Amino acid sequence: MAGEKKPGSWKVPLAGLGGFILGAATVLLVVTLYGRFSGRTREPRTVSPPPPVAASPAPPVPAAPPSAPAATPRPAVPPPADLAARQLLIPVQGVQPQALQDTFDDARSAGRVHDAIDILSPRNTPVLAAEGGRIVKLFTSDKGGLTIYQFDPTETYSYYYAHLERYAPGLAEGSPVTRGQVIGYVGTSGNAPPNTPHLHFAITRLTPQKNWWQGEAINPYPILRRGR
Repeated sequence: MAGEKKPGSWKVPLAGLGGFILGAATVLLVVTLYGRFSGRTREPRTVSPPPPVAASPAPPVPAAPPSAPAATPRPAVPPPADLAARQLLIPVQGVQPQALQDTFDDARSAGRVHDAIDILSPRNTPVLAAEGGRIVKLFTSDKGGLTIYQFDPTETYSYYYAHLERYAPGLAEGSPVTRGQVIGYVGTSGNAPPNTPHLHFAITRLTPQKNWWQGEAINPYPILRRGR
């Protein structure tokens, strides 16, 4: 008959409706999830620092070149009694005993020991004979510069005067001298520092051969401290 529905014809609209509902639910779920994630505040990431790098060992510092060893102090030896009794004159004019310094054991280049004392005084200060005797040698050397070797009256000891600026007029080898006679002038000849004029003064006990360049060094300091 016209207008009569066949059995099962209602299933088609229901299937379409079911598909529509499923699709809408899917869209709603997607929208809901998107809203959650898009609205969430993103926490800042904490960046871990890189692991420490082991520092390379510093290169070894080169050692300073070894300096010349200091001279080993020698046992104090009292001056010879006969020499001490002479009360030698300080061989630089105007220098007082308290101004003297004991540099006898000071180290020098090439492992040497000073074996003398340095008496500082202005350039051209008169140098005096420490006692009477005889001028044995006027000698010029690389280290000592202008020098004088004087023997004492007994020719037991030699007095050595070095770094002179010049000799006294008329001074000659073999000439006798008296105590306090001007024999030269303070200077800086030889290896003395140019700005430090001084007299290098040494005493030696002569060997039996009486060579002016040989002898046993004697410290002048305690002798001149007692002198005048």
